[in-house]
Amino acid sequence: MKNIAITKDLQSKMTPQGVLKDLLEGNDRFVNGNPEGADNAALVNQTTAGQYPKAVVLSCIDSRVPVETVLDQAIGDIFVARVAGNFENTDILGSLEYSCNVAGSKLILVLGHESCGAVKAACDGVELGNITAMLSNILPAVKKSADEVDGETNSSNKEFVAKTVENNVRLTIERIREKSPILAEMEEHGEIAIVGGVYSLHSGKVEML
Repeated sequence: MKNIAITKDLQSKMTPQGVLKDLLEGNDRFVNGNPEGADNAALVNQTTAGQYPKAVVLSCIDSRVPVETVLDQAIGDIFVARVAGNFENTDILGSLEYSCNVAGSKLILVLGHESCGAVKAACDGVELGNITAMLSNILPAVKKSADEVDGETNSSNKEFVAKTVENNVRLTIERIREKSPILAEMEEHGEIAIVGGVYSLHSGKVEML
C-alpha cells in the first residue's frame, strides 16, 4: 500500500523513461485486478503543503477512463488535464508547461481512448453550439485518417474511428511541440518526454503509439 507521497528530492531523481515504465506497470496492475492501494489519509496529510507529481496526462473527459484508476496512481502522483477529445489549446498548453517547467513533472502522456465520442462526432461533422468549435481541433486527424483507411469516413466505420483516435493523439503531440517552445526545449534536453497512447475500453490496457 502506498503511504508515502512523492517529495521534491524523489521527483528530481526520476527520469522520463522511468516514469513511463511506472505508469505502464500501474496499468498492468489495473488490468490484472491487483491495484496497489493507498493510504489516502497519509497522502493527503503529506501533500497539503506542496505537490511534486511525476507526470501529466492529457486525457479525454470520458467517464469510462478515470485516469488515476486505470494507471493505478495515488494522491500527489500525477497531474491530469481533461478535455473532450484530448487535444491541446492555449489553456491546456499552459497547464502542461506549469506541470513540467514549474512543478517538475518528467512526462507528458497524451491518452486517447477506444470509441471516443468526441472523435466520432468529429468524424460525423456534428455541429452544435460550442461543440462545433471544439470538434474543429480533431478535424485534422479526421482528414488524415480519410487518406489512410478504406470505406466510409464516418463513425459507422470502426476502423476509421480507431485510426482517427490514434492520429488525434499523434497530431496533438506534434502540435504540443510546435506550439510550446518551452516543452520542446525540455524534451530536446531530455528533461521530459512527450508520448502518446490509447486506452482500450474492452481490456483496460493502455497501448503506446
